[in-house]
Amino acid sequence: MIYNLSENSSIVRNFITEMRDKRVQQDRARFRFNMRRLGQVMAYEISKQMPYLSKKVETPLATTDGFYLSEQPVLATILRAGLALHEGLQLIFDQADCAYISAYRKHIEDGTFDIELNYVSSPEIAGRQLIISDPMLATGSSLVKTLRKLYEQGMPEQTYIVTAIASEPGINYVLSEIDDVVIYTGAIDPALNDKAYILPGLGDAGDLAYGPKIQE
Repeated sequence: MIYNLSENSSIVRNFITEMRDKRVQQDRARFRFNMRRLGQVMAYEISKQMPYLSKKVETPLATTDGFYLSEQPVLATILRAGLALHEGLQLIFDQADCAYISAYRKHIEDGTFDIELNYVSSPEIAGRQLIISDPMLATGSSLVKTLRKLYEQGMPEQTYIVTAIASEPGINYVLSEIDDVVIYTGAIDPALNDKAYILPGLGDAGDLAYGPKIQE
């Protein structure tokens, strides 16, 4: 199932437009702020799908019915680009456990690249709600490799993917490789360029948020 939050009129369109705009992108703090706010909206949308338990609550005047999450989710993100989006999710699911994965494109002389995983730190995910954030779902290779690595320790009850912008080829690849995932995205773009970046996209989300990196 795919939820494209730009399909309907909402403030998400404003966030995505600012993140795409190369003039606004010069303000690194603004870029991170919009990414965090997008994460908060995504967390709210996902919360509608999660299980709750009822609980009696004592107010200063009376007893009433209340509700709380039956179990806290696990919030996973791919370093470093996913940090701002992850922080937005944390602001809503503020009691969640967290997982961190280092995944990056290792470029090869022929112009192709492999996905390298060199750090995984995760709590128990078996039978739980897993929410994994990565701002750009381009080819989908990083997400697929990351999820397979996480699944080695046990299968979650449900996996949610949160991304700012997804490409149609990336979505198709993820859905062909991973069963039972729900994708929440701020926008869906049609294609990738010859370097496997999303078109029109917004550029390199990690560099825009945290500064240019040395290419390996």
